[in-house]
Amino acid sequence: MIPIEQKPLLEIRNLTAGVESKPILRGLNLTIYAGETHVVMGQNGSGKSTLSYVLAGKPDYVVMEGEIWFKGKNLLEMSPEARAGEGLFLAFQYPIEIPGLSMGTFLKTAVNEVRAYRGLPSLDARTFLALQREKLAELGLSSDIMGRSVNEGFSGGEKKKNEILQMAMLDPDLAILDETDSGLDLDAIKQVTAGILKMKNSQRAFLIITHYPQIVEYLQPDKVHIMINGRIEYSGGIELAALLEKEGYEYFKLQSYQN
Repeated sequence: MIPIEQKPLLEIRNLTAGVESKPILRGLNLTIYAGETHVVMGQNGSGKSTLSYVLAGKPDYVVMEGEIWFKGKNLLEMSPEARAGEGLFLAFQYPIEIPGLSMGTFLKTAVNEVRAYRGLPSLDARTFLALQREKLAELGLSSDIMGRSVNEGFSGGEKKKNEILQMAMLDPDLAILDETDSGLDLDAIKQVTAGILKMKNSQRAFLIITHYPQIVEYLQPDKVHIMINGRIEYSGGIELAALLEKEGYEYFKLQSYQN
């Protein structure tokens, strides 16, 4: 149970947003407290990825109405870099490749940029390598990945594990994972969710976007939400995912229409 005095880590109020003049999110509301794990489910086109892009500050996405508050600050007034500095992280559904830029250089730059935003000194090479080794070991990844170009030639599973590694290195307060389980086999899903579970604590929250009820079984989230036509129409516990797996999305769309 959330203490009465605790303030939300993330609060979205009546959010309408989309691309150019076309709304995709339509009056969406969502509140997340520190330490919670929320799963958002929905069909293609329901607005799940749009929600993640708006939170991260992707330039093509326009907020037409509503508010987003993160750690008591107006998220919509922040640049994408400031959002990362404040502790927001997005793992992409389709991680991009960056030929010629090694993972080691990329991660060290990202970590030190966030530290600079927070007024902290940069990590020297020795300290960074020690942190890198620690996180690689926790996630069961080979150090060979650090010498490879970012995501270039990576398998689907390697790309998703790489996103989890970036999350572990950046140590965010709110981690948004956009269909991290998409395209993975069962073993890879278990490895990715194990990496997420290792990072759960009372201060960090997760917003997991997925199609698949299976990941709910592994993560045992605090809340499950179902999006329909740009809104969160249903919220509940893990039993909601079980009902979705049994009845399908059409059942919830019909219930929403009748209500």
